[in-house]
Amino acid sequence: MAKHPVVVYGASGYTGMLIMDWLIDQNIPFTAVARNAARTKEMMAQRVVRLESANYEIIEAEHSVDSLVNAFRGAKVVCATVGPFFNFGQVAVEAALKAGCHYLDTTGEQHYIRQVREQFGELYRQAGLVVSPSNAYMYSFAEIAAELALETPGVDALETATLARGPRGAGAGVSVGSTATIFGGYRQEACYLWEKELVSHDKHASFSIASPDFLQPVFALPWGGTSLPVYFQHDPRVRSCISCVGFYDNNAMQMVHGLGQKWDAEYAHLPPEQQEAVLKQLVDSVTPSMPPRERTSLHRTVDFAIGRGQLAAVRATVHGITPYIATGALQAAGAIKLIDGDFAKAGFASGSKAFGHRYLLGFLEQRGLARATISQL
Repeated sequence: MAKHPVVVYGASGYTGMLIMDWLIDQNIPFTAVARNAARTKEMMAQRVVRLESANYEIIEAEHSVDSLVNAFRGAKVVCATVGPFFNFGQVAVEAALKAGCHYLDTTGEQHYIRQVREQFGELYRQAGLVVSPSNAYMYSFAEIAAELALETPGVDALETATLARGPRGAGAGVSVGSTATIFGGYRQEACYLWEKELVSHDKHASFSIASPDFLQPVFALPWGGTSLPVYFQHDPRVRSCISCVGFYDNNAMQMVHGLGQKWDAEYAHLPPEQQEAVLKQLVDSVTPSMPPRERTSLHRTVDFAIGRGQLAAVRATVHGITPYIATGALQAAGAIKLIDGDFAKAGFASGSKAFGHRYLLGFLEQRGLARATISQL
């Protein structure tokens, strides 16, 4: 049973430890939950900043609903980072509900987010709790940009891009969990929103993003569809939403695109257990170990939304740095609101809809992680 208001589930992982950094920064006591308490204690001592000043505990738990209910009970908020979420996420969502906790996670996996909405959204609403996947750099920054664009009257169609720069090379600066999610997404449907309906992307869809932020076009992919079409599907303001993701290293993105084509040609027909073996081999070859902490001089991001209406046209841009560190900040920002009971709606909700996009943007801006600009087109 947790004795602190926030649980970090997946505490020994790269993102989990960054969330703990920010909880410590905000003086929020927390319970770290992981499968191996000894390993978690060792990893936290190596990587969590200001751990000596933290008020925390470590609980060991198996990845099962009953075990996690026992670990979560007593807390108010669960921050989950155990992915790929399409493999592991729903266990934590169900456990948080049964333990009476709000739920935040860091996923960007559209297929999983749709499952959470359909299976748990109403149950959380009835319980007066928030279930909010995708409280992370991907795709909170793009959603903030989209919400800023929607402040212009008449806008009802959105196109968003999430563009990031880090170390060059496939997998460089990407966590092991993120790599597993990227490659695991080959097996999932990716959708965009068109006239209020989710429509499947072509399996090999790609984009060439010409932005005033860059000299050359950026090669981008649907990246599983992103969370935004799901979050805007039932928003009365929005008729369509198409989103994509690109990295400044076009060669790395072309490699990912090529692997997706190779998957369809050679692996899509294999039994699930053989597919899992192929995915593990891909992940191990691209991201064999946890990456180093991000550098503000190297890890930079640009997320923008172009909003259109019949005559209205606007572009909202959020420039940022260190996306994984920013993810930890977003989780802490959400936890603060949930601990205080200060949220806009119970049930299934994005971070912007639950806590307010201006609140999240302000939290990031005040800590030097983002800045926003809006221009009429």
